[in-house]
Amino acid sequence: MPVVTNFSDLDLTKQYTYADYLLWQFSERVELLRGFISKMSPAPAKTHQVISRKLTRYIDRYFEDKPCGFFVAPFDVRLINHKKSTPDNKIFSVVQPDLCIVCDLEKLDEKGCHGSPDLVIEILSPGNSKKEMGIKFDLYEENGVKEYWIVEPAENSIFVYTLQNGKYIGLKPSIEGSKITSPLYPDLDFEIEKIFEN
Repeated sequence: MPVVTNFSDLDLTKQYTYADYLLWQFSERVELLRGFISKMSPAPAKTHQVISRKLTRYIDRYFEDKPCGFFVAPFDVRLINHKKSTPDNKIFSVVQPDLCIVCDLEKLDEKGCHGSPDLVIEILSPGNSKKEMGIKFDLYEENGVKEYWIVEPAENSIFVYTLQNGKYIGLKPSIEGSKITSPLYPDLDFEIEKIFEN
């Protein structure tokens, strides 16, 4: 397949490979979810950016002296669709989590992360709630992402899911007036108000 420079040249009903994804050179931001193109918002809204920056401050401080990589979008994470892949035909998803932690540094290369991060954080926007809550939830679960946070700005809350026996278990939502603590990294904790205050 030749290099694609116009998003409109792609067939949104077709399933693509990671090799195809590497040939896309257009300005639109996309993810590859189970082989299908998912167009991302052109730029996150102000609230999304502010929350991302505040989370970054706490998380970066916590991991500063630890042997883990901390990455913010856009950063490609390549995951295999285990349910539909065969030994001869691996179907990849390429996602760009808002924030992620990778402690197995062998998974990192110049193109991003090949395999599951340890912690993924997605900040919901009006246009992506269904995608984050559905497809990505399943992808992260089946690929063994140990901890998954869904940040809901409209409700000033964070939902934490931890992987147990291959399935996500949801913890009590962290809401205003409470503290969030990572089950995977118990010393990573902070007051919820600090994230959502204007």
